[in-house]
Amino acid sequence: MNGGTDAVAESRRVSAQAVCTAIRDDIVSGAFPPGSRLIEELLARRYGVSRVPVREALRTLASEGFVTTRRHAGACVAEPTEQEAADLLEVRALLEPLGAARAAQRRTEAHLKVLRGLVRLGRERARAGQPGELCPLGDWFDETLAQASGSPSLAALLTQVRRKIAWMYAPEPPARPVETWETHAALVDAVVRRDVERARGIAAGRAGRAPGEFRFWRPVAASSASRTSPAPSAAVRKHAVHTAGAGM
Repeated sequence: MNGGTDAVAESRRVSAQAVCTAIRDDIVSGAFPPGSRLIEELLARRYGVSRVPVREALRTLASEGFVTTRRHAGACVAEPTEQEAADLLEVRALLEPLGAARAAQRRTEAHLKVLRGLVRLGRERARAGQPGELCPLGDWFDETLAQASGSPSLAALLTQVRRKIAWMYAPEPPARPVETWETHAALVDAVVRRDVERARGIAAGRAGRAPGEFRFWRPVAASSASRTSPAPSAAVRKHAVHTAGAGM
């Protein structure tokens, strides 16, 4: 009996995790824009599950900051502000150097094998002018480096921060992808040599880069002199984001 009960509980847990991933991916992709309601019944129908895993998934996403609960409206997609987005970059600037330093101390041969392989592929794609394949390779690189830290808690925090940055900022391809992957290679070399301070410094430089343009700019509230104010221009928005990145 206990075995059957445990199996059901495990199945429910996996189902909730899968639904959480699906909803999070839809939020990050923009399928569910900021402020939109997340109705359990409709979500259950969308993902082909009962409302129980949907409810559990929404609680998890609320703890991660992707979802908020409003009176009379229920669960809604969060509406991040520019300040929250800038704060997130500061968190990244603290966590990524720490993760790289820990990786230099605790990495395994399995981690190094994957990191070296990713650097080789990234260099090849960058030199061949195949930018479309570089983003997933970069994500895989960052995930492996976080796992190499040997700290599940730190790796989970890094993953959550990167997900939220991907949600809040429209990504821009690196201007010089070959140089970007040479930096990745230098970071792996530091990790291989267990050079903690060099790994920390290279990671700090990577974390200081601006991730792109903030996605969720809102019009400035109307003043007494003018009922409407135009949204900032693209140039102004980009300058603000790069200024936030440079400040780290």
